[in-house]
Amino acid sequence: MTKLFHQTCSAPIFRRSAKSTIHIPSHRADLSAQVDALCKGIALGHSIHASPDGIAIRSPEDAMDGQWLYCQSSGSTGRAKTIRRRPASWIASFDVTAARFGVGPEDTYAVLGALSHSLTLYGLMEAMHLGADCHCLSGLKPRSQYAVLQSGAVSVVYATPSQLRLMLETKSTDKTGKAEAEAVRLIFCGGGKLDEPTRLGLKRRFPGAALYEFYGASETSFITIWDESTPAGSVGRAYPGVDLRIGEASEPAQDGVGDIWVRSPYLFDGYEGPDSGDTRWQDGWVSVGEMGALDETGNLFLKGRRSRMVTIADQNVFLEDAEAVLLADPRVRLCAVLAETDRVRGHVLVGVVEVADGSIADGALAEALVSLGRAALGPLAAPRQIRFIDAMPMLASGKPDLKTLELWLQQRQEACQ
Repeated sequence: MTKLFHQTCSAPIFRRSAKSTIHIPSHRADLSAQVDALCKGIALGHSIHASPDGIAIRSPEDAMDGQWLYCQSSGSTGRAKTIRRRPASWIASFDVTAARFGVGPEDTYAVLGALSHSLTLYGLMEAMHLGADCHCLSGLKPRSQYAVLQSGAVSVVYATPSQLRLMLETKSTDKTGKAEAEAVRLIFCGGGKLDEPTRLGLKRRFPGAALYEFYGASETSFITIWDESTPAGSVGRAYPGVDLRIGEASEPAQDGVGDIWVRSPYLFDGYEGPDSGDTRWQDGWVSVGEMGALDETGNLFLKGRRSRMVTIADQNVFLEDAEAVLLADPRVRLCAVLAETDRVRGHVLVGVVEVADGSIADGALAEALVSLGRAALGPLAAPRQIRFIDAMPMLASGKPDLKTLELWLQQRQEACQ
């Protein structure tokens, strides 16, 4: 069911502080045009539509009443959806960032992804709202992105785990020979779970930075926040202003695991076009099909998407668990785990891996990764096979493109028959 709220005359709209300057690579005329369109929409108070085709402005005559923001879901498990939200749902969390983390006009942001991805767009619009400068580094190679961070010009970074992982492989050094980016004081990571080797690498490269990992979705914005005090395996406690519950009366949690339901001022209003089959509303609460469990102190332990849970020999298995195990190996740069139908077990898992720089994709590594998975998860929940890919297909959200990978695996199998 699509949820829709009507805006009153006093409802907040997006703004750009006069103190905020946006820096764009000189060769990215296309990105400059997108940012210009975004700023124009903000200045006019018109609705803004961000998509892979760019930034478009909807005049009041072409949109519903008042200002709206339209942006894309990640599309990692299917076709990306266009999400509709009021400015207040993002502005509320802009204010939390300012109050909790002391961010303001003296800071300079960096965002690494495409503006069609909600995390990148959010970071840029938060910087403009708070009066901070922002470097839009979309389309630059990780080495060039890191060089900007290393220059001392950036204090706040918004990025996905994949973007940070690729950046850590760079060998950039400044004129003094230092490899660290010492001026960065805050790293906000969203769009996936960080593995421990990446966390350790970030500590070395950004020695003065506090790392905060957000769990959420394009539809919900922030749900939980992870910091150094979070217990192992958890994605943190509820973000300020968020209420969490697991399961519902008609479908209670089993062994503590159930659908994650969220109520907060940061929720979206609905989809532009068809609804998502994973998303449900209930009396002001929303679930986007993610499953997890809460401990007695309110820490959330994420299991994965209901749509990515498969049955293997009558055992429920989350593909995200296997991906986390593979990513913990430093020889793995990027990975995805897919389920294939099996006549005996129901499903078997196949891991698709892009190796890190200097690592060799061979049979020995494949066997080692299979053994690693079995040791951590048992024989049923671990990948039975590893397939290596030269370059992982990625979405604008910084996540592996699972649909493209499914087709790639199918073509490989057909070629072997």
